[in-house]
Amino acid sequence: MIIVKTIDIFSFILNLYDKRFCYTSLERELFVNKFSEYKFFNENFKLLPDIFSKTDLNANVVKIFSDEVLDKNFLNNIFMRFRPFRKGPFSVFDIFVDSEWKSYLKWNRFIDKIEPIHKKTVLDIGGGNGYYSFRMLGEGAHEVFLLEPYPLFVSQFCIFQKYINAKNIFLLPMAFEDVELKSEMFDTIFSMGVLYHRKSPIEHLEKIFSLLKKGGELVLETLISDTDVLFPKKTYAKMNNIWFIPSCDMLLTWLYRIGYKNIKCIDISKTTNFEQRKTLWMNFESLDDFLSSDLNKTVEGYPAPCRAIFTAKK
Repeated sequence: MIIVKTIDIFSFILNLYDKRFCYTSLERELFVNKFSEYKFFNENFKLLPDIFSKTDLNANVVKIFSDEVLDKNFLNNIFMRFRPFRKGPFSVFDIFVDSEWKSYLKWNRFIDKIEPIHKKTVLDIGGGNGYYSFRMLGEGAHEVFLLEPYPLFVSQFCIFQKYINAKNIFLLPMAFEDVELKSEMFDTIFSMGVLYHRKSPIEHLEKIFSLLKKGGELVLETLISDTDVLFPKKTYAKMNNIWFIPSCDMLLTWLYRIGYKNIKCIDISKTTNFEQRKTLWMNFESLDDFLSSDLNKTVEGYPAPCRAIFTAKK
């Protein structure tokens, strides 16, 4: 059983920051750039009690449990202050955090089709609240580095990590474009649900290439289009931060031009409202609100979301 004493969220994040491979200063990001955003989450994070806990990171639902008698209403109330939860689900002391995405569906599509990550050093770009990073630990990864710039999702991760207390997970609470990392340090890099948010997708893929060890693997999950490249005029599925949505063939060409080898598309799946939907823990608009009545197009008239998963080697 494990226990972590409650400290403020700023100290918690700094304790998870590994300076061995990262050359970017974290203090300014926390105490200047985003201090006001973290202040609210810090006040609530400090209310979390210290609990002896156990974990199961190998199931569809990441589980944290305890033999202690707990005030679950109090805990539920605190957790609710950190909504919306996008990735999951989690079960925390029998409180079911029913996230917007059933993230295990994506996980199960690729986990048996990629190189094993057992004893590997792994980077999870845009890892959100850490669902996939914790699953990577469950697969026996040697070290997992989670990159996530948004204070809400970083704070959610801190809640889960407080009780999981994994010794081999490290947090980089910054955008991938803003962080300077040591070259060729990762065996596997995951970029899932990130590429279409980048104004320069080629630079994103090139930077990943530079960070992979020779023979290392990229696992890339992204929206795809039935045209060479879809560039929305304003929004796509009500999202105003969508830039380039390539076809499978176009993305394969991008990867080849950069220098990746053994490039494969291992899955194509249309996003459904079984996988992505509104819940008590994500009580804002979700997929059904982004699509036309027949679910075949977005509200803007573009093809409905379809996602593909690619693997590629350096």
